[in-house]
Formats: sequence, structure tokens, C-alpha cells
Amino acid sequence: MSALAGMEAGEALAAAIAAGVAAIPGVNGCAEGRPIVATPPYATIEIGPELDWGHKTGAGRDIRFRLILRDEGETPARLRALTRKADEAIGTATGTIAGWRTVTCVMLRSAVTGSGPRKWTATRDYRVRMLASDAGAGPAT
Repeated sequence: MSALAGMEAGEALAAAIAAGVAAIPGVNGCAEGRPIVATPPYATIEIGPELDWGHKTGAGRDIRFRLILRDEGETPARLRALTRKADEAIGTATGTIAGWRTVTCVMLRSAVTGSGPRKWTATRDYRVRMLASDAGAGPAT
């Protein structure tokens, strides 16, 4: 039985994405919420809001999440490369997760900003729509 079994959609999504992003070579971990101690480059995930996206015969969720990557350096070049790898990891992590099937995963907004001298932050906002995997085909918009 999977460690994700029995989780709510948002909770399972956060765990799957954190594991996928943490596995990227060069990323020093990925946590839900900002860690107390972390060495750049590292990532954090913020889940929410999570909305009902169910239909007549099954459960569904519309989940927004934010991926934040933090790094240090003269330029944000390494951070941009890690952000592209994180997109790939998110695409791989969102499939069927703990009884939820991903219908769509869309990046909504992206920004790379300076957050201090030689400090960079990349922020990506996503929308994921999921249906309970035992549910029939629901609206996929």
C-alpha cells in the first residue's frame, strides 16, 4: 500500500510534488512551507485554495499551488534551469496520486525576482484539476 493512500487530494498532491522536486539533482530539498533551516537552492510548496470540482457521480478537486525556489548567485541562471527541471518533475508527479487522477495541470503565472543581494526567488503558480480515480469522466476544462 502506498504511503499516500487515504490522503486528501491537496495533501497527496503536495507530497508527490515535494518528492519529485526534491529528487532534482542540485536541489537541496523541498518542503511544504518554508523550512527553518535550508541551504540554497531549495524549494517550498504552498497548497491552496482547494475547491470542489466534483460532478454528479464523483468527487473532484480544483487545487491551486505555488512552487517557490530560492537560490544565491550573481545571476538567476542556475535558478531558471532548476525551475525548468521542476516543471518536468511536476508533470511526472501529477498522474494518479492516492486515488486521484489528474485531469489538467496548468502553470498560471511565473516570476523570477531578486530577493536581496545575490539572492533570487522563482515563483510558479499552478492549477491542478483532479477527479477521484474511481469516478467516471468528468468535465475537463
